[in-house]
Amino acid sequence: MDGSPTGGGSAELMVAEARRAFFVMLGFLVVVWALQLVNWLDGYRLDAQFGLVAQSPGRLGGIVTAPLLHANWAHLEGNSGPLFIFGFLSAYRGVKRFLGLTLLVALTSGAAVWLFEDGGVVTVGASGLIFGWFGYVVLRGVFDRHLIDTLVGVVMAASFAYLLLVAVPGTPGVSWLGHLGGLVGGLAGAWIFRERRRPGAAGGAPAAAVSGPRSAPSGGPRADLHKELDDLGLL
Repeated sequence: MDGSPTGGGSAELMVAEARRAFFVMLGFLVVVWALQLVNWLDGYRLDAQFGLVAQSPGRLGGIVTAPLLHANWAHLEGNSGPLFIFGFLSAYRGVKRFLGLTLLVALTSGAAVWLFEDGGVVTVGASGLIFGWFGYVVLRGVFDRHLIDTLVGVVMAASFAYLLLVAVPGTPGVSWLGHLGGLVGGLAGAWIFRERRRPGAAGGAPAAAVSGPRSAPSGGPRADLHKELDDLGLL
């Protein structure tokens, strides 16, 4: 969600937003796979025409189009799982915020490649988006002060830390610049797109106005966790 509503409708809104995120990512994968089929049938001409070419002013549009293209089927297959996982986890709190994040990550990843890659090199692939969404998921809970999202970030960081090995300068065979640029964009996006809460408010409503049959612990992390579990219908 783009906000944190309170009351009985919170769980329903969260489920609706998660459902929307699921279909957004499913649709994104359908588009990417369809483009790969067209690309393959056409001898990968789309890569040559719409890939990102470093230091070429006429190919700056590749910052937007290159993440939708892949060098071969193995490239796309390797990206599809992480794309869906990190894309969904980035989007389930709010699709509008996710779209802004994705644009930011595409720009930082593409700019890193365009500015610093060897001239004339054509770069394609959604790995920059994956690294950006990964960085966002790892830090989002900290800046939003959502304990559940913080736990998700810790689990994802521990489970996929090996991904950082291909963002190390000089990694052969991959666009480490695109990976690193995307990661920086995702980490920055966790701060830029954080939830802004008013002082003295819980989930956007004055603390004194919150009431109900369950009484959550007053203040502190336990109260936040209690509220999040209640919103999810787990209490």
